[in-house]
Amino acid sequence: MAHMSETILISIAGILLFGIGAQWIAWRFHLPAILLLLVAGILMGPIFGFLDPDRLFQDLLLPLVSLSVAVILFEGGLTLRFAEIKETGSVVWRLVIVGSAVTWVLSTALGAILLGLSLNIAVLFGAILVVTGPTVILPLLRHVRPNRRVGSVVKWEGIVNDPIGAILAVLVFEAILAGGLQKTGGLAAVGVVKALAVGIICGLAGAGILVLLLKRFWIPDFLETPVTLVLVIASFLISNRAQADSGLLAVTLMGILIANQKWVSVGEIVKFKETLRLLLVSCLFIVLSARLDIRTIESLDAGSFAFVVLLIVLVRPLAVICSTLGTGVDFKDKIFMMMMAPRGIVAASVAAVFSLRLAGEGIPSAEMLVPYMFLVIVGTVTVYGLLAAPVARKLRLAVKNPQGCLILGAGPWARDMAKILRDQKIPVMLADSNRVNTQAARMEALPAYRGNILAENIFDTLDLEGIGRFLALLSNDGVNSLACIHFLSIFDKNEVYQLPPESDGGTTRVTAELQGRLLFGNGITHSEISRRYAEGARIKLTPITREFDYETFQKTYKDNAAPLFLIDRDKRLKVFTADQSLSVPDGSGIISLVGSGVVMQSSRPHD
Repeated sequence: MAHMSETILISIAGILLFGIGAQWIAWRFHLPAILLLLVAGILMGPIFGFLDPDRLFQDLLLPLVSLSVAVILFEGGLTLRFAEIKETGSVVWRLVIVGSAVTWVLSTALGAILLGLSLNIAVLFGAILVVTGPTVILPLLRHVRPNRRVGSVVKWEGIVNDPIGAILAVLVFEAILAGGLQKTGGLAAVGVVKALAVGIICGLAGAGILVLLLKRFWIPDFLETPVTLVLVIASFLISNRAQADSGLLAVTLMGILIANQKWVSVGEIVKFKETLRLLLVSCLFIVLSARLDIRTIESLDAGSFAFVVLLIVLVRPLAVICSTLGTGVDFKDKIFMMMMAPRGIVAASVAAVFSLRLAGEGIPSAEMLVPYMFLVIVGTVTVYGLLAAPVARKLRLAVKNPQGCLILGAGPWARDMAKILRDQKIPVMLADSNRVNTQAARMEALPAYRGNILAENIFDTLDLEGIGRFLALLSNDGVNSLACIHFLSIFDKNEVYQLPPESDGGTTRVTAELQGRLLFGNGITHSEISRRYAEGARIKLTPITREFDYETFQKTYKDNAAPLFLIDRDKRLKVFTADQSLSVPDGSGIISLVGSGVVMQSSRPHD
């Protein structure tokens, strides 16, 4: 008994280790994480036999998969803001309705012709293939970083059509069990209406209860996230109980409603759900891919691979073309939409559940649903994951390693800094609540946003195309810190900066979670820069050459120059900070604050 418990513990630890390890490798080498997770699962399961999910979880496997998918879809709903689709809402709904119909019909036909599936199973397989989902769309969008317009369309489509596709698949599944599609056409229509009604009611109820509890302060802060998780699971189960598999719609709608309400803050809930989703996705892909039978993998033939190819080069393009007719969508946006239809964990889990139950009923070719689905997942994730980013950059819809700066504060010296960056072809965006500052920035041909940078809808308002870092340069240390915390959801932690705090000459230490990285060096505070600027100091760009290297720069200016930025030979921007030294090679340029009497504890670059 003890040995069995130890084996179970080792298996679970292995799933977590390989899952998070695959995510790290994907981040480190800019690879599709889902593909690495699939490879890890296949290696752990059918190849080396280290993991047997059916033996490990037994009867708990499918319930755990269902609950995990519900949480994943809820978290996906939390990322959807109505403000994102003010201009593109019609395109999103056409993709969800028309695009799903085209995908369903064509996938069904190709499944019957190329895969040899019976009509019933082909229709079911086509319905499952409608599903894409947040587990693959969101990581790809974070990797590609397309412009806001097309990115929001693809994100909304991927998350909304998950429950729609799952409901379609459930109705087809129920029809097959009831005796075949030919006999149950009317029942299917009734089922669609019931599933939509029950899902909407349960989603509204779940969101309403949570908002009421938070608004009335009936639950303490430390219980907000656990209570939310309980309500999500309860909405999912109650909805499913009332109408089979309508729970996915309920939790997705619940997430969307909570994300768009204005009464309570849900920032901590969103943060926890993102972490939970990462863990669930990592574990689920490994578990489900480990269930594959090596014999079914070996039975895949040329028709199987032709099916995947046509799904990518024929079905998805036709779905996008039919959905965008007469909408005025730019041709480049259409091309990118055609490159974003990977299948993920929801499709895999639905196929696994239905395959087991139909195979048990003796339905022909039902056992092939899982290997065919995983072939689709591997093919679509590989193609879209490897090609989406370069295609987006080729179409000028995304920028590789964006060098631009979002600068909070548009005072005189911040504007001069932004102009030098702009002249070096580095995108800049200034933000300030001061009308005089933003008007002056616009007069100097600098893009500027006037408003509250901490506003809830700020991410939907700002166009951050080409922007890769955030610099908080206000005189208010508290606002700088809050802004850095706010923008950690958009930028990597190592690219979120703020000026050192004013207290104790800018050397006061606060916990790292409550501030960005300290800019330029200890002592280089807002008041110090402003005072020196008023005395005649200026921001300038100094080329570093073989004749005028960094050592010469130091000897020339001594303590009269404080380095701010380094632009290397490849026109990549690096920021001088208090916690990192930078090498200054020949052929680069230093942007520094230069002027008589500038004596500061700047960060010291090294050769």
